[in-house]
Amino acid sequence: MSFRFKSVVAAAFALTIAGCAGQNTHDLLNRTTVAVPASDIAATHEIFVATTRQKATKEPRQVFDGDRSLTTSYARVDVTVPKSHKVGAIERAKGSANSNPAKDFTAKDVIYYKDAPQFAKALGTDIAMRGDRALVFVHGFNNGFDDGIYRLTQVAHDTKYPGTPVLFSWASSAKTTGYLYDKDSANAARDDLEATLRMLAKTRVKSIDIIAHSMGTWVTMETLRQLAITGDRDLDGKLGYVILASPDIDVDVFKKQMIRYGKPTKPFAILLSGDDRALKLSSFISGDKPRVGDYGNAADLASYGVAVVDLTKTKGGDQLNHAKFADNPFLVQLLGDRLRAPAGLASDETPPGQLDNLGQGLGKAVGSVAEIVITTPFKVLTIATGG
Repeated sequence: MSFRFKSVVAAAFALTIAGCAGQNTHDLLNRTTVAVPASDIAATHEIFVATTRQKATKEPRQVFDGDRSLTTSYARVDVTVPKSHKVGAIERAKGSANSNPAKDFTAKDVIYYKDAPQFAKALGTDIAMRGDRALVFVHGFNNGFDDGIYRLTQVAHDTKYPGTPVLFSWASSAKTTGYLYDKDSANAARDDLEATLRMLAKTRVKSIDIIAHSMGTWVTMETLRQLAITGDRDLDGKLGYVILASPDIDVDVFKKQMIRYGKPTKPFAILLSGDDRALKLSSFISGDKPRVGDYGNAADLASYGVAVVDLTKTKGGDQLNHAKFADNPFLVQLLGDRLRAPAGLASDETPPGQLDNLGQGLGKAVGSVAEIVITTPFKVLTIATGG
């Protein structure tokens, strides 16, 4: 048995156990309210949602399921984070048990909006109150609605993001066997993400930052390509950071997308890792063609005007090494440091798309030795940290 085949088998086994999400159930809401002292809660985050999922009827605790809708639905989910939370972790109850807000991330309330105008009004009010910035998160393959909600809550909390968090939740089946279904769902969601971004741009928001993960990067890149075709690739100047984490996109397709989009004028980063086991399986399914998220030629990607951040030597939070951007405590702090600095306030000397000061001055990695190599169209930098 070849090393390559063994690696793919191992990745498939790991995905079967954990997937991108790691949950056997996708219940978001508790059966009954669990009351705890306010002192046990670190924060409550209001997560605004635009989704192409169907509203869950068979399992209402899921709120939205994995079936596709031909229209976009809108909601807000209020999520509490326990005081005992550790940076990079998503503390969750086991199985279908009720979440304990003193120990677990807990969705305590869901508000539904009847249409886009009602959602846009609520969203605009929140953006104005929080400082005129919004963070759009687009989740990846094998994610339930709950997974996206909790991941964005964790990222917003751990990075101390200063604006409004918005989840774009496309209709992943949340099954390890649903790769092709998910890819089609991602394709079907492109117009909906475009409409959501345009809706955001019509508010008083000054910066729309985007973090996309795994297959969610495909939805994002296709949407950015569509915006470029219409002549509005930067959302009337409001597009901020674009961060593609573990992109599950064929390298050649990505290059064509970037050719159509053009070289970015705002910080645009790819976070990749050569030990990403989930992408090894994706590459195998795709005819042994490289994916952007584990591509070994950073300079080739950087030539299209993006910053490439190689996380291969950093430690992942699980055996897949597929979500380092969010589950490695050190990397989350680096991400937060950049996101808290508005993309539009970069120095005049900073070349377009460059993230060369990612993590400078933030201290040491938490419990590990980390080395981050950043390749831009202009130079290569190494950030070495030890703990």
